[in-house]
Amino acid sequence: MKKGNMLIAQSGGPSMVINQSLVGAVLAAKANKAVGKIYGALHGIQGILDENFIDLRKETKARLEAVAATPSSALGSVRRKPTHEDCLAIFEVLRKLGIRYFFYIGGNDSADTARIINEEAVKAEYEICCMHIPKTIDNDLRENDHTPGWGSAARFVACAVRGDDLDNRALGGVKIDVIMGRNAGFLTAASALARVDSDDGPHLIYLPERAFEEERFVEDVKACMKKYGRCVVAVSEGIADADGTPIAAKFTKEVDSHGNVQLSGTGALGDLLAKIVKEKCGVKRVRSDTFGYLQRSFPGIVSEVDAREARQVGVEAVNAAVNEDVSRGSVTIKRAKSKTYRVTYEIVPLRRVAKETRSMPDAFINRAGNNVTQAFLDYARPIVGPLPLGERFAQLKG
Repeated sequence: MKKGNMLIAQSGGPSMVINQSLVGAVLAAKANKAVGKIYGALHGIQGILDENFIDLRKETKARLEAVAATPSSALGSVRRKPTHEDCLAIFEVLRKLGIRYFFYIGGNDSADTARIINEEAVKAEYEICCMHIPKTIDNDLRENDHTPGWGSAARFVACAVRGDDLDNRALGGVKIDVIMGRNAGFLTAASALARVDSDDGPHLIYLPERAFEEERFVEDVKACMKKYGRCVVAVSEGIADADGTPIAAKFTKEVDSHGNVQLSGTGALGDLLAKIVKEKCGVKRVRSDTFGYLQRSFPGIVSEVDAREARQVGVEAVNAAVNEDVSRGSVTIKRAKSKTYRVTYEIVPLRRVAKETRSMPDAFINRAGNNVTQAFLDYARPIVGPLPLGERFAQLKG
């Protein structure tokens, strides 16, 4: 064990369980004699550059547990890709604080940030352990069976769409729900968990993994209206045309420091799809909602499995860094091949997780590209957990 101080920060979009990872790491560090002071940087690497820290070692276990159960990023977040100059400035601050262990909680861009800092540290001959702790509601981190944050966001989506389906059943027409998911459709696919009966919505599900064709969408809606007399649609914000251009990107030019086009925060895609249905399907009552940022930090709907695993990846990161002489890497969740749900945790090189994303497997998407398969439902249910789905009256058949 090499003794030293620790710094931890959060990055990217918040989630309902990201603070579980933070607290898991802090409590594990408190219990290990190799870790001295425990600093938390406010707003990711921006907080390091601004020397904006809090002392996490002095926080009581009761307060830490309360923070762990609170959604969103308790330390604040940031979307910033560090430059060479940023890294040199960061190392100057970290050396002054005596930081030996650096933990960054976030998604693929955050993993890339950890990779960049690690590589620059090697060049600068600064001995530091850089560890990435996984988080993303998109569930698109490579090397992972699933990612902390997705299970709870998926639970929110399933419950929200269940409510929307009941609303649509009462009033009829077409309802379109636009759900987060830039390149991967895992979150939108979770809407299928809302179904109880064979005629329940969502009746149509569109994911970024399949090219979106307006003509086919119109025919799908018409067929659904003919069969059920109504239609509930779940669609990923990242659906793209045959050329790979996101439909929503046609309405915005805003990008972040990692080059990602801003897709959330606007109802333009939902409005466009609603307009198409009104004009080409002959449906009078058409409504759309964009779930947007509601999916990330909603209290009271956390998946128990998601919270438990989010806590554990924080613990695993600290234990690997301090006890196993791992100088860099990302914690990953692997699902065991067994009848009962069980996971293990492994440390993989940062480059295998950083920047690039994974997509929904073909086996999870139906041939028509407008729904999910039983394989996806079997994959998702143990992570999301049981849902409060309610009950309806049975309809008399005359």
